[in-house]
Amino acid sequence: MAGKPPSTIGSVLGAAAIELMAAGLDEPRRRARRVLATALDLSATEIFAHPERALTATDQERIAATLRRVIAGEPLSRIAGMREFWGLEFVLSVDTLDPRPETETIIEEVLARAPDRDTPHRFLDLGTGSGCLLLALLSEFPRASGVGVDIALGAARTAHHNAGRLGLGGRASFVVDDWARSLGAGFDAIVANPPYISTAALAELPPEVRNYDPKRALDGGADGLGAFRAIAAELPRLLLPGGFFAIEIGAGQAAAVAAILMQTGLRIDRFASDLAGIVRCVVGRR
Repeated sequence: MAGKPPSTIGSVLGAAAIELMAAGLDEPRRRARRVLATALDLSATEIFAHPERALTATDQERIAATLRRVIAGEPLSRIAGMREFWGLEFVLSVDTLDPRPETETIIEEVLARAPDRDTPHRFLDLGTGSGCLLLALLSEFPRASGVGVDIALGAARTAHHNAGRLGLGGRASFVVDDWARSLGAGFDAIVANPPYISTAALAELPPEVRNYDPKRALDGGADGLGAFRAIAAELPRLLLPGGFFAIEIGAGQAAAVAAILMQTGLRIDRFASDLAGIVRCVVGRR
């Protein structure tokens, strides 16, 4: 009597996709490939290209454990402890926000306003988290340097670690501060992805955000605008003449955030939308 055929990437992939579909998750086949890639520490391309690869019992246990966590609502980026942003891989920690693709709008806006990549700009990243904004900018501007600020010591340590991993540690420093109250002036561009969800709306966030991103990185206070008021008070002092800022905002916040910034004497140049057409970033200057 023939024995049971060995489990392969292809067979387990199909079974995982069925489980994900039964759990009501979208794009089950694509998501299943990512589950296997995360569990087996392979690329999605390797999963796609080698469906015949046999899996050991240990491989199958790791896939099953990862699949259970995904079905329970945990993001794969949290399971892997990594997230890609601007083509770079960033280590995450419990103190850091999980960077989203829409935040890359900030990088695009800075590049549009500072086309000379050889200029030794000095950047400031307020609420740096994983360091993704500052380090993405330094990867594009080889002579630039910058400072990342976060109120969470764990976030500053994670950002410092990411800078070293990416070979950017010599041009990036990270400090723990309440925004930038202890920093002096001297920045050509300031970027930020501050908390902008109103406290009451936190409970309405998707579980993968609500349950796994740090609340401090999400909660913008009663009206969601508390962080913008704190940042606006510091920007005129921190920016060099001719300097500019690019700050992420929540959907529907453009007018309110612009009013807060203009009250401190700042000028709004434009609002930038993400790929979904949502106004995501406010850009301005002294």
